[in-house]
Amino acid sequence: MVENVIWPAYLDAAVSRSKGRRVPQDLAVPEPTVDEIAAAAQQVGYDAVIERDRTYPREYEPRGRVLVKDADDASKNDLVQAIAAYVTALRE
Repeated sequence: MVENVIWPAYLDAAVSRSKGRRVPQDLAVPEPTVDEIAAAAQQVGYDAVIERDRTYPREYEPRGRVLVKDADDASKNDLVQAIAAYVTALRE
C-alpha cells in the first residue's frame, strides 16, 4: 500500500519552486486548504485522509497535510498535477 503525502505548499501560488511548490504557476492556487486538496483527491478517485496538526518542514505555521492512499497506478508528480487541476476547477 502506497501513501503519498500532499502538502498545501505543493499547490500554493505564493510559494516558489525552491521553497516547495511542485506544480507550474498556472496550476497553482493562492492558499490551498487541506479540505480542497482532499476533495480534489477524492474527485480523482483516491482515498484521502486529512492530518490538520502537521507542519510542512519548510514552513512555520501548521497548515496540515493530506495522505492519499493506494495511488500505486500514478507517480507522485502525476498525482499532484491532477489534484492541482481539480483544486483549480473547484474554485471556479
